[in-house]
Amino acid sequence: MNKVIVIGGGAAGMFAAAAAAGAGAQVQLWEKNEKLGKKIYITGKGRCNLTNACQDVQDLFDAVVTNPRFLYSAFYAFDNQAMMQFARDNGLRIKVERGQRVFPESDKASSVTKMFSDILKKEHVQVRLNSPVDQVLIEDGAAAGIRSGPRIERADRVIVCTGGLSYPSTGSTGDGYRFAAAAGHKVTEPQPSLVPLTVEEDWCASLSGLSLKNVVFTLRQGKKTVYSDFGEMMFAHFGITGPLVLTASTRVHKLKNGFPLQAEIDLKPALDEKKLDERILRDFSENQGRQLHNALGRLLPSGLIPVVIAQAGADPYLPVRSVTKAMRRSLAAAMKGLRMTVTGTRGFSEAIITQGGVNVKEIAPGSMESRLVRGLYFAGEVLDVDAVTGGFNLQIAWSTGRAAGLAAAEG
Repeated sequence: MNKVIVIGGGAAGMFAAAAAAGAGAQVQLWEKNEKLGKKIYITGKGRCNLTNACQDVQDLFDAVVTNPRFLYSAFYAFDNQAMMQFARDNGLRIKVERGQRVFPESDKASSVTKMFSDILKKEHVQVRLNSPVDQVLIEDGAAAGIRSGPRIERADRVIVCTGGLSYPSTGSTGDGYRFAAAAGHKVTEPQPSLVPLTVEEDWCASLSGLSLKNVVFTLRQGKKTVYSDFGEMMFAHFGITGPLVLTASTRVHKLKNGFPLQAEIDLKPALDEKKLDERILRDFSENQGRQLHNALGRLLPSGLIPVVIAQAGADPYLPVRSVTKAMRRSLAAAMKGLRMTVTGTRGFSEAIITQGGVNVKEIAPGSMESRLVRGLYFAGEVLDVDAVTGGFNLQIAWSTGRAAGLAAAEG
C-alpha cells in the first residue's frame, strides 16, 4: 500500500486525496488553513460553480485558454458529465443555470466542501488542518515526503495541489511554485486572470456600479482583435469588470506588446448604424423642444448620456431641432463603439484564477506525475492551465486532481 501525502485541501487536493484513498492508498491531506476548501467558499459568489453542463467534451477544451491539449487525458478520463454524476452519487443535489453553469441546489458552496469532507472521512483520509508544508523531500530523484516546521513526514508519493496566487487570503501564496522550482521544474510567470481591467479615462469612475446588459465588448491591440463577445459588463471606480471583461482578461497577458489596449462597447448591437439613426431621429422628433442631453433617455442609461455626447463631439445643450444628420451619425457611431483605453489588470487579490504555473511539458498528462522527479505529482491551479468562467476552472481541478490521486495510489 502506497502512502500518499497531498499538499493543499482545495478542489484539486480534496479530489486527489479522495481518489488515492479510494484506490487503496494510505492518504494524508495537509492543509495550511483552519478548514478545507477555503477558496471554494468564495467561488460562484459563495455558491460554488461546480462545473459546466456542456454536452460535448470539445466544449471543455474550447473553454481552456492555456494548454488545452495537455488536458486531453484528464478530461476524457473524467469530464464534466462524470463530475455531475459523481456529485449526485455522493448525495449532492445540483442544478443547471444560465450559461450551463452547475451549482448545488442549496446555493451554498459549503455543500460541496461537506460532500468531500464526508468522502474523505469515509475513505479514512487523515486530514491535517493548520498544517503548512515547508518543503517537499526529494531523495535519489524521487519524492520521499514532506517537512513541516521541524517535523518530517515520510511518504511514497507526494501530490502538490497548492493553487496559484489568486485570492491569497485563502492560502494561495505560491508555495507550489516554490516546491516545483526546488524540484527543478520551470514555472511560467504567474499572472492574475479572470480579473477586472483598469482604464485610463476618468469617466469610467463616474459610472461606477453601472451594469450593461446585452452589449458587445471588444478588446484590440492596434488592428488586431484580442477578444470580442456579447453579454454583460460593469463599470467600477478603477475601470471595468463583469463577465465579458473577466473573460477578456484571460487573453491580455499572452500579448507580446502588452498594454495599453483599446476597448470598445457596442451599446446597441441589435441595431446597425442606419437603424440606430432612424431610432434616434424618432426619439428626437418627439423631443423637439429639449436640449440634446435630455433627449437620449430612452436609448441610454442617464450616466452614459454625457459620455456618448462627448465622444460624438456634440454640444449637450444644443436644441434637438438643431441637431444635424452628421451629428446624429456621430452619436450613433459613439453608441456603436464607445471607446476607452485599457491600461492593465487589477491584482491577484481580485483575480479568480492564476494564469501561469508549473510548465506542463514537464508533467505527464495522463498521471500528472513530474517527468523530473518520480512520485511527485501536480494538480489544479498550480499547473500552467486555465480556462474562462463558467465552472471550467473547477473542472480542471477535479479532473487533474483525480488523475493524480489514482496514479499516486497505483504507481
